Amino acid sequence: MEKKAIEAVSKRNQEVKDQLNSIPKGRAKSGRPWKVNRMARSSEIKKVKSLKSSWAEKMKKKAEEQSVKSFEKQLKDERAAKLELQRQRQNEHKQRKLENEKKSEVVQTIKNTAKIKRMKKKQLRLLAKR
Repeated sequence: MEKKAIEAVSKRNQEVKDQLNSIPKGRAKSGRPWKVNRMARSSEIKKVKSLKSSWAEKMKKKAEEQSVKSFEKQLKDERAAKLELQRQRQNEHKQRKLENEKKSEVVQTIKNTAKIKRMKKKQLRLLAKR
């Protein structure tokens, strides 16, 4: 009895496998065309170790990386110097502008200091001591 049951189960399994294999390749059983039939589990795939490189190749690669890093550093330094020069020019321009504004001001000296006590707040705000 058990033997017949086992045979029936194995026969059923074979039928299911045949049914699955009879489905056209372009279309999955679920109807999702983007799902592909998995050929093998990832654990079954044999992973090959990469070939080891020689000492000369390692040194060549290291030297290449070093040259790339030095080039990057050079570019960064050039950019930083350019920005610093630009900042310096802007500061000089601001200084010159302030000096020129002070030179071009129309100034009236207050000889009688008693007038300051009589001035209103708005007038006092306009005063500047130089």
